[in-house]
Amino acid sequence: MPLLLGLVATAQAQDECQLNLSESTLDFGLMNRLAQRDSATERLLGERRLSVTLTCPHPQDMSLFYNALAASAGRLQFTEHGSYDMRASDGVLDGRAVELGLLPAFGQAPTSSANALSWRPGQGIAAVENGQVLTGKQLSLQLAVSAWADSAATQARDAVTWEVTGLFVTRQSGRSRELTLRARFAPVACTPHLSDGGIVDYGTLLAKDLSRDNENPLPAKTLLFSVNCDAAARFALIMHDNRNGSATGGIDETAYGLDLDNSQNRIGRYYVTIDPADFSADTFPTLYRTDSTTAGMAWSSASSRQIPIASNSYLGFTNSAGSTSGPVSIQNLTGTLRIKTYLAPLQTLDLRNVVYINGSGTIEIIYL
Repeated sequence: MPLLLGLVATAQAQDECQLNLSESTLDFGLMNRLAQRDSATERLLGERRLSVTLTCPHPQDMSLFYNALAASAGRLQFTEHGSYDMRASDGVLDGRAVELGLLPAFGQAPTSSANALSWRPGQGIAAVENGQVLTGKQLSLQLAVSAWADSAATQARDAVTWEVTGLFVTRQSGRSRELTLRARFAPVACTPHLSDGGIVDYGTLLAKDLSRDNENPLPAKTLLFSVNCDAAARFALIMHDNRNGSATGGIDETAYGLDLDNSQNRIGRYYVTIDPADFSADTFPTLYRTDSTTAGMAWSSASSRQIPIASNSYLGFTNSAGSTSGPVSIQNLTGTLRIKTYLAPLQTLDLRNVVYINGSGTIEIIYL
């Protein structure tokens, strides 16, 4: 009895059609966030190739259908921000080259035929001759799959993986195989740099040289500042006060604290100012500053006026005076930061011990 059951199972397997893919996953690789240097609405991610083979024990209709979400009349959906096209060619039926026909539905006549065809959403492909679908025992096709990302995909701030699936189906034999498309995106990396390790040193200040009753402005200092990205990117700057709550002078998102003395008195404050005239970027002849108090939803009219870096408002650069479109894409930015510091009147400080100016801030890049 066990032998008989084994023979029956083998006979059934030999009577089934086999549908095979040379690749079950098409990986378009890891890409940095795409540089958007022009007005193009999409970017080609690349092309991948595979072959499809349908083999049956007896001659039959070898029509193949591909089920996937449509992005348009001619393309399939590669997540909400991408699309792909599948082009079939080099059809071979039972050892001989054949034309391929595009079928609106199983059992219907082809609407078009050629040696190579784009696989339209919801339609099938079959070997044809003189407008008729051919039967056979083995059909093989070569497929070229091209994928695109639309402009919205270039704005991704975080690493993301796209993955979609489609299903090859033979209507007559009921065989199917799944195909997976994948692409991974990494945001552009921008690295900021400050000269002198970002340290502004005022040395030793003597009490006899400072005012007891009035605020004490210290000489302005400068630091060279640069931002280098591995591709052009839209970004803005904000600054975090690492001595939050210690700034003198009341509430001001552009003033940063110098820490507290031994009696918890506020030592003073400082500002970090940007003058667009001191900055350059890529091949832009002139830069203008633009800022946003709405986290990038709306931008001020770009101008050449100086402005301090704020803790809540975004600060960016554009090459167009008066523009309200926000920052342009920049790969390399260089310029000078101007630091202006104010010490509190000495009568408000505890001078029984040495008072250490201990301001600290962090400049953050915000990707837009």
